[in-house]
Amino acid sequence: MKAPTNRRRAIAKALTALLPLAPYADMEKIRAEAGRAHLHNLPPTIAVWLAIIAHIRHAHTDYEKLLADGYDRDSARFFVIEQTNIVLTRWRATRFLDADDESE
Repeated sequence: MKAPTNRRRAIAKALTALLPLAPYADMEKIRAEAGRAHLHNLPPTIAVWLAIIAHIRHAHTDYEKLLADGYDRDSARFFVIEQTNIVLTRWRATRFLDADDESE
């Protein structure tokens, strides 16, 4: 199900503000994820941030490999923080992950 038009606009605006130089293909995947039903009750900026981090983690880091090697989710997430922030830096993100922040 597609998000209502106002929500899609808010997601697009938040995505552009958070990731000004992300590749189009990545932005489209993040935009689609941020609009999914399980993130619908969150403000668009939070939904976009969670979708960004999940996308980068799964598509641009060793996260999946760490899980396959037997690491639990929290440990795998910890070990890919630097890789995630490298991608965020390349995409000129306005926000980054902090190892002390347990909300992501």
